[in-house]
Amino acid sequence: MRIGWWTPGIVLLAAPAIGGCPSASPGMVDSSGTETDASTGASESSSVGNTSAPTTVDDDSSGGIGCIDDASCEGDPAGPHCDPFTNLCGGECVPAATRPCYSGPPNTEGMGACQAGTQTCSEDGVWAVFCDGEFVPGSDDCNADGVDDDCDGLVDDTDRDGDGYGSCSSDCCDVEGGGCEGAALVNPGAFEVVDNEVDDDCDGDLDEVEPECDNGLGSSSGDARDYARAIELCSFTDEEPTDPAQRTWGIIDATFSRADGTASPLAVQRSLRGGFGDLLDPENGDRMAVLSTGHAADADDANPSFAPFQSGQNLGTLSGAPADWLAANGGAFPNPAGCIEPWDTDAHDPIMLRLRLRVPTNAQSFSVMMQFFSAEYPEWVCSEFNDFFVALVDSTADNPDDKNIAVYDDGDTTWPVGVNLVNVADGLFTQCENGEVGCSGDMPTDYDGCVGDALLAGTGFDAFDNGCGAGQTNVGGGTGWLRMSGNVTPGEVMELRLAIWDSSGHLFDSLVLLDDWRWSLDGATPGVAPPG
Repeated sequence: MRIGWWTPGIVLLAAPAIGGCPSASPGMVDSSGTETDASTGASESSSVGNTSAPTTVDDDSSGGIGCIDDASCEGDPAGPHCDPFTNLCGGECVPAATRPCYSGPPNTEGMGACQAGTQTCSEDGVWAVFCDGEFVPGSDDCNADGVDDDCDGLVDDTDRDGDGYGSCSSDCCDVEGGGCEGAALVNPGAFEVVDNEVDDDCDGDLDEVEPECDNGLGSSSGDARDYARAIELCSFTDEEPTDPAQRTWGIIDATFSRADGTASPLAVQRSLRGGFGDLLDPENGDRMAVLSTGHAADADDANPSFAPFQSGQNLGTLSGAPADWLAANGGAFPNPAGCIEPWDTDAHDPIMLRLRLRVPTNAQSFSVMMQFFSAEYPEWVCSEFNDFFVALVDSTADNPDDKNIAVYDDGDTTWPVGVNLVNVADGLFTQCENGEVGCSGDMPTDYDGCVGDALLAGTGFDAFDNGCGAGQTNVGGGTGWLRMSGNVTPGEVMELRLAIWDSSGHLFDSLVLLDDWRWSLDGATPGVAPPG
C-alpha cells in the first residue's frame, strides 16, 4: 500500500504506526516514478544515485524552478538577474554590468565632439538613467574654440554658403533647400528686395520697404550724414563690429571737404531741399542733396540764401582736383576733342561729399539720380571754363579706369558730365534753349538738343540773359534728371566721392541735385543715362 507521494516542495514525515503496521512504509515513489525505500531513501533503481547539490530551488507550489544566482538566469526570458529575495529571474541587466550608450540625434555619434558614454546596471538589475561620459550636440557652435560642438561636421559655425555669415551670425538661410533658395544672397548683410517673398536681410520681416529718414532735416545741416539720409541711404553701421551679426550694410562715415580731400568747403555750398525751383521735387523721400560752386539755393531759398549763378560768386576757395582721377587722365582734365583746355588743374570753389559705406552682400551695383545745372551754358560751351562734376567710386568692381561714373559712354569714349556734353551727346543736356552755343569762347556752334526749359523755372538758372542770341533768355541750362550707376563688390567697404568745382576761374556757377539711391542685384553699365 502507498501512503503518500513526494511532491516537490513538500517534506514527507514518517506516519505513526497504525493498527500494528510497521512504522515505516515499504517504499515511496519520487516525482520520476522511482520507488525508494521509505526508511533509508535508497533507490530501488541503480540509475538514481546522484547526490550533488541543486542550482535551483523550488519557488512555489506549482512546480516552477527558482534561481540562486545570476548565472542561473542566463538566457532566461524573464531577465538576467536573480532577485535574492524572491529567487526569481528578471530585471534588465546584471548588476555592475556596463554598456555603451548615446542619446544624441542619428549620425552625430563620433562627429566632432560627440561621443558615446557608459550606462551601468544598478543593484536592482536596471540600467542607470544617465549615460556617463557621453557628449551630445550643443545648441550652437558659436564659441570659437576650434571644436565642432554641434557635431554637424563644421567647426565653429563654418559658413556653409560662403556669404560671410553663419547661423551664429543670424544667417537665416545658410544651407540650400527646405525653403532656403539662393542662400548666399540671404543674410544680415543683405538689402531687402521688395516683392521677392524672401526675408533677404534675416530681420524677421518680409519684403519691407526701407523707411524714409530725411523728413525734417534742416536745409543748412552741416552733418554730412544728413546728406546720405537725403539720398535715401538710411542705414548706418560700424566698419569693424564686435558681433559678426552686426556686419550690416550702411554708411560708416561721411565728410565734407574740398575736391582733393583737404580743408573744408564753405557752408553756403551745400543744402538739403524739399524742392528746387517751381517744378523739381525730390525723386524719393522728403529731401534731396544740393552741392554748388556758388550758393546751394534756388531763387526763393534761405539757409543758405540765393545768390545769382551768373556772373556767379567768387568764394575764394581753391584746391587740387582729386589726385587719382587726375593721374588716370594723364594729368589733365578730360575734354572733348577741339574744346579748349582749362588754364590749370585746380578746382575753384570746390566741394566734395565723401561717403564711406559697406555694400550689401547681395548688391552688384547701385544708382542715384542726379541733375546738373550750369550758368556756363550757352556762352562758354567748349571753352576753358567747363565746370566739372565727378562721382568717383573706390571699389574692387568693374568701373571706369579713372573711377568716375558721372560720365556718358558713347561706346568709344566716356565724357564727363558738364556743359561740354552738348558737343558729344544728344539727349543728355536737355533743359535749355536751342541756338548758338560757345559764343563767348573760340568754338561757337549750333545746338538743337534742348527739349524745353520748364525745369529751370524758379531755380535761378532761368534768370534773364540774352545768351548767345535774341532767342535765348535764360542764364543757364541743365541735364534734367539722369540716373547714374556704378558697380560694387558684394559686402565690400567702398567709398563714393561726389565733387563739383569751377574750372579756370570762380565765376559762372554750377550746381548738382542728388536723390533716390538704389541698390541692385545685377551689375550695371557705369555712367549716366536718362531714367527709363
